[in-house]
Amino acid sequence: MHMKQHRARPGARRHAGIALIEVLVTLVILLFGLLGLAGISSRANMAELEAFQRIRALQLLQDMAARIEANRQIAPCYSSGATGIEVGIGKTLPSTLPACNLIKKAADGTAIAASTQQTTQLKADLVSWDQQIKGEAEVVGSNKVGAMMGAIGCITQDDAVANVYLIAVAWQGLAPTAQPMLEDGTTPFPCGLNAFGDEKLRRVLTTKVRIGNIS
Repeated sequence: MHMKQHRARPGARRHAGIALIEVLVTLVILLFGLLGLAGISSRANMAELEAFQRIRALQLLQDMAARIEANRQIAPCYSSGATGIEVGIGKTLPSTLPACNLIKKAADGTAIAASTQQTTQLKADLVSWDQQIKGEAEVVGSNKVGAMMGAIGCITQDDAVANVYLIAVAWQGLAPTAQPMLEDGTTPFPCGLNAFGDEKLRRVLTTKVRIGNIS
């Protein structure tokens, strides 16, 4: 008994080969598409985190500006006079703040000492701001996540005569941008300087508070 052998036709083999190539091309296109979607998702997450950090920084600036306005008679104490104050990640508030005087002067021109209530409020404001900048407003496990990455807050006396105070918040961004500079365009902005390795990752937002003459 003889068994017949069947051979595939050349046309059928060519058709199978073409189908296999089409499958491979489709897989390659699908792979590139998935990689593209992953890249878009990653950039979207980065942009979302950058936006969150900027919004949080604005909130912190407004918070301290409101605190200084509310305790305006001892506004110079919030910047420790001309010394300046830094709070936040890697920073520790001094255990004792310099003696505070009121902006208001006595009739003979001498400074008037701040009251206990005013200095108590000052210390409470600085402690609260320090804790907020360190992210203690929201904690997940042992991680403080309520603020920006590596956040640092600075209060400096911008103009002692005009009673102008500069509030700044610095933090670490996710992608390099321009290095924060002062208005002269050549001097790096001091708040958070060299705190994040690459200066192009440092972000800084500022606002100024001006206290009118108090009679």
